[in-house]
Amino acid sequence: MSPDDLVAIESIRQLKGRYFQLMDQKRWDEWAMVFCEDCTIDSTQDAAPLLHGRQAFLDFLPPLLEGVKTVHHGHTPVIEILGPDRARATWSMEDMLWFPPGGDRHHLWGVGFYFEQYRRDPDGEWRILEMKLRRVRVEVDGVEVFAPDTPPRPDDD
Repeated sequence: MSPDDLVAIESIRQLKGRYFQLMDQKRWDEWAMVFCEDCTIDSTQDAAPLLHGRQAFLDFLPPLLEGVKTVHHGHTPVIEILGPDRARATWSMEDMLWFPPGGDRHHLWGVGFYFEQYRRDPDGEWRILEMKLRRVRVEVDGVEVFAPDTPPRPDDD
Protein backbone atom coordinates (compact mmCIF):
# COMPACT_ATOMS: atom_id res chain seq x y z
CA MET A 1 0.00 0.00 0.00
CA SER A 2 1.44 3.34 -1.04
CA PRO A 3 1.35 6.65 0.86
CA ASP A 4 -1.08 7.94 -1.82
CA ASP A 5 -3.38 4.98 -1.07
CA LEU A 6 -3.31 5.84 2.64
CA VAL A 7 -4.21 9.46 1.90
CA ALA A 8 -7.09 8.29 -0.34
CA ILE A 9 -8.36 5.90 2.35
CA GLU A 10 -8.34 8.67 4.95
CA SER A 11 -10.13 11.01 2.52
CA ILE A 12 -12.84 8.38 2.05
CA ARG A 13 -13.18 7.90 5.83
CA GLN A 14 -13.63 11.66 6.21
CA LEU A 15 -16.16 11.67 3.35
CA LYS A 16 -18.28 9.01 5.03
CA GLY A 17 -18.05 10.84 8.34
CA ARG A 18 -19.43 13.95 6.63
CA TYR A 19 -22.21 11.84 5.09
CA PHE A 20 -23.41 10.72 8.53
CA GLN A 21 -22.93 14.00 10.40
CA LEU A 22 -24.41 16.28 7.75
CA MET A 23 -27.45 14.00 7.39
CA ASP A 24 -28.08 13.95 11.14
CA GLN A 25 -27.60 17.73 11.32
CA LYS A 26 -30.00 18.17 8.36
CA ARG A 27 -27.42 20.26 6.46
CA TRP A 28 -28.80 19.02 3.15
CA ASP A 29 -26.95 21.25 0.67
CA GLU A 30 -23.58 20.26 2.16
CA TRP A 31 -24.70 16.63 2.49
CA ALA A 32 -25.56 16.46 -1.20
CA MET A 33 -21.96 17.29 -2.09
CA VAL A 34 -20.67 13.96 -0.71
CA PHE A 35 -22.27 12.31 -3.77
CA CYS A 36 -21.17 12.29 -7.39
CA GLU A 37 -23.65 14.10 -9.56
CA ASP A 38 -24.34 10.82 -11.41
CA CYS A 39 -24.55 8.59 -8.30
CA THR A 40 -26.77 5.54 -7.88
CA ILE A 41 -28.48 4.96 -4.51
CA ASP A 42 -29.94 1.53 -3.74
CA SER A 43 -31.90 1.25 -0.51
CA THR A 44 -34.56 -0.83 -2.23
CA GLN A 45 -34.47 -3.35 0.62
CA ASP A 46 -36.23 -0.61 2.64
CA ALA A 47 -38.90 -0.34 -0.10
CA ALA A 48 -37.33 2.85 -1.48
CA PRO A 49 -36.99 3.40 -5.22
CA LEU A 50 -33.63 2.91 -6.95
CA LEU A 51 -32.36 6.47 -7.32
CA HIS A 52 -30.12 7.85 -10.06
CA GLY A 53 -28.40 11.18 -9.52
CA ARG A 54 -27.51 13.46 -6.64
CA GLN A 55 -30.57 15.63 -7.16
CA ALA A 56 -32.92 12.63 -7.10
CA PHE A 57 -31.53 11.59 -3.70
CA LEU A 58 -31.70 15.15 -2.40
CA ASP A 59 -35.34 15.35 -3.53
CA PHE A 60 -36.13 11.98 -1.90
CA LEU A 61 -34.50 11.80 1.54
CA PRO A 62 -34.86 15.18 3.32
CA PRO A 63 -38.69 15.14 3.19
CA LEU A 64 -38.70 11.63 4.73
CA LEU A 65 -36.58 12.82 7.64
CA GLU A 66 -38.45 16.09 8.26
CA GLY A 67 -39.00 16.36 12.02
CA VAL A 68 -37.20 13.05 12.68
CA LYS A 69 -34.24 13.00 15.08
CA THR A 70 -31.56 10.72 13.65
CA VAL A 71 -28.24 9.23 14.65
CA HIS A 72 -26.25 7.31 12.04
CA HIS A 73 -22.97 5.50 12.69
CA GLY A 74 -20.51 3.86 10.33
CA HIS A 75 -17.99 1.38 11.70
CA THR A 76 -15.01 -0.75 10.73
CA PRO A 77 -14.70 0.13 7.05
CA VAL A 78 -12.82 -2.08 4.65
CA ILE A 79 -11.64 0.33 1.93
CA GLU A 80 -9.96 -0.85 -1.25
CA ILE A 81 -8.26 1.54 -3.65
CA LEU A 82 -8.95 0.32 -7.20
CA GLY A 83 -7.01 3.00 -9.06
CA PRO A 84 -6.00 6.65 -8.77
CA ASP A 85 -9.63 7.81 -8.93
CA ARG A 86 -11.69 4.75 -7.93
CA ALA A 87 -12.29 2.88 -4.68
CA ARG A 88 -14.83 0.67 -2.95
CA ALA A 89 -15.70 -0.04 0.66
CA THR A 90 -17.95 -1.96 3.00
CA TRP A 91 -19.10 -0.19 6.17
CA SER A 92 -20.95 -1.71 9.09
CA MET A 93 -23.75 0.67 10.05
CA GLU A 94 -26.24 1.45 12.78
CA ASP A 95 -29.05 3.97 12.68
CA MET A 96 -31.56 5.20 15.22
CA LEU A 97 -34.54 7.38 14.33
CA TRP A 98 -37.00 9.05 16.70
CA PHE A 99 -40.22 10.10 14.99
CA PRO A 100 -42.37 13.10 15.96
CA PRO A 101 -45.25 12.48 18.37
CA GLY A 102 -48.62 11.52 16.94
CA GLY A 103 -47.40 9.06 14.32
CA ASP A 104 -47.83 5.30 14.13
CA ARG A 105 -44.22 4.68 15.21
CA HIS A 106 -41.87 6.27 17.71
CA HIS A 107 -38.42 4.72 17.32
CA LEU A 108 -36.57 2.77 14.63
CA TRP A 109 -33.26 0.98 15.20
CA GLY A 110 -31.38 -0.75 12.42
CA VAL A 111 -28.05 -2.36 11.68
CA GLY A 112 -26.48 -3.57 8.48
CA PHE A 113 -23.94 -2.67 5.83
CA TYR A 114 -23.22 0.00 3.26
CA PHE A 115 -21.57 -1.33 0.10
CA GLU A 116 -20.11 1.63 -1.76
CA GLN A 117 -18.11 2.69 -4.80
CA TYR A 118 -16.23 6.01 -4.86
CA ARG A 119 -14.81 8.27 -7.52
CA ARG A 120 -12.41 11.16 -7.26
CA ASP A 121 -14.12 13.85 -9.33
CA PRO A 122 -12.28 16.37 -11.54
CA ASP A 123 -12.21 18.88 -8.66
CA GLY A 124 -10.01 16.39 -6.75
CA GLU A 125 -12.69 15.47 -4.18
CA TRP A 126 -13.66 11.87 -3.42
CA ARG A 127 -17.42 11.31 -3.61
CA ILE A 128 -19.86 8.42 -3.33
CA LEU A 129 -20.63 7.05 -6.78
CA GLU A 130 -22.72 4.04 -5.74
CA MET A 131 -24.27 3.32 -2.37
CA LYS A 132 -26.16 0.15 -1.50
CA LEU A 133 -27.70 -0.20 1.98
CA ARG A 134 -28.48 -3.72 3.13
CA ARG A 135 -29.82 -4.35 6.60
CA VAL A 136 -29.30 -7.25 8.98
CA ARG A 137 -32.02 -6.26 11.45
CA VAL A 138 -34.59 -3.51 11.92
CA GLU A 139 -36.74 -2.93 14.99
CA VAL A 140 -39.63 -0.49 15.26
CA ASP A 141 -40.68 0.38 18.79
CA GLY A 142 -38.66 -2.59 20.06
CA VAL A 143 -40.27 -5.17 17.77
CA GLU A 144 -38.27 -6.88 15.04
CA VAL A 145 -39.77 -6.00 11.66
CA PHE A 146 -36.99 -7.22 9.39
CA ALA A 147 -34.17 -9.73 9.64
CA PRO A 148 -32.98 -11.70 6.60
CA ASP A 149 -31.98 -15.34 6.98
CA THR A 150 -28.41 -14.72 5.82
CA PRO A 151 -26.11 -11.71 6.22
CA PRO A 152 -25.96 -9.46 3.16
CA ARG A 153 -22.99 -9.46 0.79
CA PRO A 154 -21.81 -6.79 -1.67
CA ASP A 155 -23.31 -8.51 -4.73
CA ASP A 156 -26.67 -9.42 -3.18
CA ASP A 157 -29.72 -7.92 -4.84
